Parts: sequence; C-alpha cells; structure tokens
Amino acid sequence: MIEINACEFYNTLKEENLNENELQAIVVKKLIELGKKVSTAESCTGGLVSKRITEVSGSSEVFELGVCSYANRIKNKILGVDNATLNSVGAVSPETAEQMAQGVRELSGADYGISTTGIAGPTGGTKDKPVGLVYFAVADKYKTTVIKGLLGDAEDNSREGIRKTASSVILYYLLQRIN
Repeated sequence: MIEINACEFYNTLKEENLNENELQAIVVKKLIELGKKVSTAESCTGGLVSKRITEVSGSSEVFELGVCSYANRIKNKILGVDNATLNSVGAVSPETAEQMAQGVRELSGADYGISTTGIAGPTGGTKDKPVGLVYFAVADKYKTTVIKGLLGDAEDNSREGIRKTASSVILYYLLQRIN
C-alpha cells in the first residue's frame, strides 16, 4: 500500500510540474486518447471527483458512472463491499476502498474504478482514524492499488480543503495508472 501525506503530495505535483486544478483535464484527455473509461465510488469526497471529471468538455466519452456512497448500506448493496469488511475494519479502511473501486468498475463495466473513503472532519476523527485519513483505490481488471492518505497536514485542512486534496490525490493516482 502506498502512503502519502498532503505535503508530500503537493511536493510531488510541484516536482512533476502538475497543476492541481488541471489534473481532471489531463486525466480526461489521456482517457480519450486511450479509448478508456472510468467510474467513481466516493464517500468522503461526496461526488467532488465526479464533478471535477465531468466539468471537462469531452468527459462524456470517458465517464461511465459516479456513486456517492456515504452509507455503509449503499457501499454493500450497490458497490458490493462485504458486510464482514464493514463490520470488522469499518468504512474508512484499505479493504473498503479496494472493494469500492472494484465494485464500481464491475457495476459500470468501465476500464477503471476509483474510490475515496475517509474522514474529512472537522468531527468524526479518532486516535486510530484521525481527521484527514483517506483511503483511495484505483482498480482495473488486473490489479487494484490502494493508497493511504494522511491529509490533515494540508495547508487548508478544513473539511473542504481535505476533500479538495483527496479529489486531487485520486485523480493523480488514476493518471499514474493510465500513463
């Protein structure tokens, strides 16, 4: 599993000369070039990843489905996340992120399924699962990569700041997979 915090993530973007606000356009362009499609399964980002992708002209060629699955019942019923997983390790876990990404990919038939599940705050954090903890996954038919993000150190560590950073992290890791 890959681990990253917000400072490391933003340093990576700077090193790779990538603008956070252009990630979705780069992803859509690359998916169009490859003739590939993506679907999203979001919890803590509440549809922000889908919004960012679909605000790009031409995204209808590559975006299949977005599921905003805040409730565990929906994670299970729609995305196929195992209830045993949800009951043992919880919604904010690498296992749940993995199953969400795989589930949305299978549901939609897209080439890639991506997911976000975490704690955007300002409430809801614990010692073991602090505000800013987000798990991400990128799935294709061959493998699923899970990323653990500790985003509470973001310059803007407000709820909206964490959600924005989280949406950028998953777009970045999707781009890494398709490049």
